[in-house]
Amino acid sequence: MDISTHPCFNEEARRKFGRVHLPVAPTCNVQCNFCDRKHDCPNESRPGVTSVVLSPGQALAYLRDLVKRRPEIRVVGIAGPGDPMANAETTLETLRLVRAEFPEMLLCLATNGLNLAPHVEELKRLQLSHITITLNALDPAIGARIYAWIRDGNRTLRGTEGAARLLERQLEALAILRGSGILVKINSIIIPGVNAAHIPEVACRVESLGADIMNCIPLIPTAGTPFGDIPAPLPSEIHAVREAAGAYLPQMAHCGRCRADACGLLNEGTGEESLAALQAAAKLPLKPQESRPYVAVATREGLLVNRHLGEADEICVYAEEADGYALVDTRPAPPPGTGRERWLELAARLHDCRALLVSGTGPAPRHTLFSKGLRVIEMEGLIEDALGPVFRGEELPPGLKRSFAGCGMGCAGNGQGCG
Repeated sequence: MDISTHPCFNEEARRKFGRVHLPVAPTCNVQCNFCDRKHDCPNESRPGVTSVVLSPGQALAYLRDLVKRRPEIRVVGIAGPGDPMANAETTLETLRLVRAEFPEMLLCLATNGLNLAPHVEELKRLQLSHITITLNALDPAIGARIYAWIRDGNRTLRGTEGAARLLERQLEALAILRGSGILVKINSIIIPGVNAAHIPEVACRVESLGADIMNCIPLIPTAGTPFGDIPAPLPSEIHAVREAAGAYLPQMAHCGRCRADACGLLNEGTGEESLAALQAAAKLPLKPQESRPYVAVATREGLLVNRHLGEADEICVYAEEADGYALVDTRPAPPPGTGRERWLELAARLHDCRALLVSGTGPAPRHTLFSKGLRVIEMEGLIEDALGPVFRGEELPPGLKRSFAGCGMGCAGNGQGCG
């Protein structure tokens, strides 16, 4: 496998070979103070942004179509919009599908490294060739200024405790990757007045742990974030940081700071054709019918979709039959009060359902359930009117669609549907 065709790691390759990022990882386990992950902003180009989130099966269908139109695509990467290893099951399933059908493709991913170490062996087995770890600080005091929180399993850690835990896991992953045959790139965001002077120290440390190359990326000030008012570093500042860090590691200077759904050559934006293909893939059924034959519904009386997910104490399960649809099961919902564990348990109970119809939910359960292959659809109206389009993998009629506005009085969560 010729790794010289990776356009992000080889400046010459970027003029001839393209890459595609498959946006299959919606959840992040670190909140950076420079990051705002907007999922539908086609005119904005920066990491963490995508127009859609795909399931592994949808991503494979999108890739099949893409390579027919764009034979220069040589690299398949996963870079968000959250963190690939915060969505490890979905990420690994996607990589398995791609490796099986496109054995000639280079595989890569970009991660913060918090949950990377447990999956290195599987990534090696899949012949992942390139990995990027974003490591912004070795000093937990500096890291505490960069990260609002990190989520390690069920624990949310803040301040120096959170920054120290993240660093510990990043260094652990680097140690495991050493000698693995996977080319390791370190990304460090240049944040003036925060870590800019510290980055050469980062370069020195990661070089000693086996990193191969470094990418010092200038901050993109994003309105509404804690670092939104910090000006982007001047070209002279960027050059100075890269020159100092270059004493330890080769520097990548042609980074396009790509979106999570980037496609094509590095200098290309997100074109209309790519967006249309992504939107079409997002409408495909999440799983083949034989593996997820049912649709789940949160309902009070079995006629309407009229229960908020946080309030539902049971879920009705429907099957498609020759003459219509039939209720085949009623399953208890996990009790509130356990946060993300509640939604992981619900995903397990609805493992054979391709979608869950609810009157409302918040981002936490939606992302958690999606990471387990279960699409959550917010709507209002008759169950019977919705089942047909959902079973066929079509969009709901406009009259049935609904967007989350807030939890009801019965929700035990924090107003985000996550109790």
